[in-house]
Amino acid sequence: MLKLYDAELKIMQTLWREGEASAKRIAEILGEEVGWKKTTTYTMLKRCVDKGAVERREPGFVCRPIISAEDVREYETDELINKMYGGAADVLVASLLDGKKLSDAEISRLRQMILHYE
Repeated sequence: MLKLYDAELKIMQTLWREGEASAKRIAEILGEEVGWKKTTTYTMLKRCVDKGAVERREPGFVCRPIISAEDVREYETDELINKMYGGAADVLVASLLDGKKLSDAEISRLRQMILHYE
């Protein structure tokens, strides 16, 4: 898996939502959503293509995601757990839940998840 930076993730999120789009359309979307110029979008698209996250086809510079949002989420979560919690997922979960008041339904869902991973 590969590391995607925030700007590259903006490209990927747009493609995951759109499925497939021309570079021009992606530039329009990101121009409206985050104020990027067309050149910025094209630079980020090229980075994503070079990293193997996006496939580019002609004519029309049509782009589609090669990697899934789930794959990126899993990679980023593993990175976070390893970097900040010494590889201990339970410490991450404890940190997320610290001081939170969970409903009975939330506790039940957490139990079901734990049983699923046993």
